[in-house]
Amino acid sequence: MTRGEVYQRLELAWWRQLGLALAPLVVALVFFKASEPGVMALLLFVAGAASLFISLKTYATYKAALEMTRNSLDTPEEPAAWLRLAAIRRTAFLAASLPAWFAAIGVLFSLHAMLVFLLGLASLGLLCLYRIPRLVPVQQQA
Repeated sequence: MTRGEVYQRLELAWWRQLGLALAPLVVALVFFKASEPGVMALLLFVAGAASLFISLKTYATYKAALEMTRNSLDTPEEPAAWLRLAAIRRTAFLAASLPAWFAAIGVLFSLHAMLVFLLGLASLGLLCLYRIPRLVPVQQQA
């Protein structure tokens, strides 16, 4: 598999995870109506906001793996580095999706719309951090 194909698969995985992160939120917003908010809604917002801190560790691990991948380009270790980067990225995607998933659950408990929006936006921002930067060359040199 060429470097361009690997890059394309990683980009497709990013879009797939974006859908998986935000789909439960959209479904919850469409099918559930707000009622009287309770304490549980506030607790879910706090849990969603606290889940942002989980991404600190996963982002540091992702950046290290990205740097290792950059350093291993055009070497025999390149395929293993791409596989390691993809595995670390999958774990980071789960951590980045947590705020939106807490917001989806919060909708069931009548979490305020602005707080739902903020948690969804936080997940979107975190997922944007895990896009493969253009600094990684896509074309393999002959």
